[in-house]
Amino acid sequence: MSEPCRIVVMASGNGSNFQALIDAIASGKIANSKIIRLYVNRGKAYATQRAEQAGIPWEYFNLISNGFQAKGEKDAQKLQEARDRYDAALAQRLLRDEESRPDLVVLAGWMYVFGKQFLDPLEAQGIKIINLHPALPGAYDGAHAIERAYDDFKAGKLANDTTGIMVHNVISEVDRGQPILVREIKCRPDEDLQQLETRIHSYEHELIVEATAKVAQEISAKKSS
Repeated sequence: MSEPCRIVVMASGNGSNFQALIDAIASGKIANSKIIRLYVNRGKAYATQRAEQAGIPWEYFNLISNGFQAKGEKDAQKLQEARDRYDAALAQRLLRDEESRPDLVVLAGWMYVFGKQFLDPLEAQGIKIINLHPALPGAYDGAHAIERAYDDFKAGKLANDTTGIMVHNVISEVDRGQPILVREIKCRPDEDLQQLETRIHSYEHELIVEATAKVAQEISAKKSS
């Protein structure tokens, strides 16, 4: 068997998608792969407990707590400089030695938008970054995607009453990277926003597992060729 695909997962909250990846690797749905580390940017992220239960090392790395940005900072230039320093430092952490260097980074509910200071060093090392986003390609980029789709549905503005989820490659333009897998989801007139969110989240675990398995297989094949 070829060398396993080494995966770093980044999460900000509950970590249910992270758990889906842990379970899929354990069951073989994601073949020949290993999660080598979890990063969180919120101190109370439950994902850390999932990592401990699975024996996966984790790190908390935060824009403010780690001293990159002053709390309450409002100056746009200082905010951008702080983000650039944070992005560069996090990229360095991922690349610091061969043992901690991933082949693939999976953003699984990571509530922070990376800039070029993070993306470029990883791209230079051939490390792929993928993200789960609850919208179809080109629709509802960024935050509150489900809510915005629901509002449009209620207003009769959602094409074919259909929204969806996708896993895509990460580039500097938010949620505009090449889609890897896409799933369409029809909105229902009898459900409220919370019910739609719950239904969409129920499909996310499956999609992130399928997409991670697909990309990991491609990476492993390349490593063994």
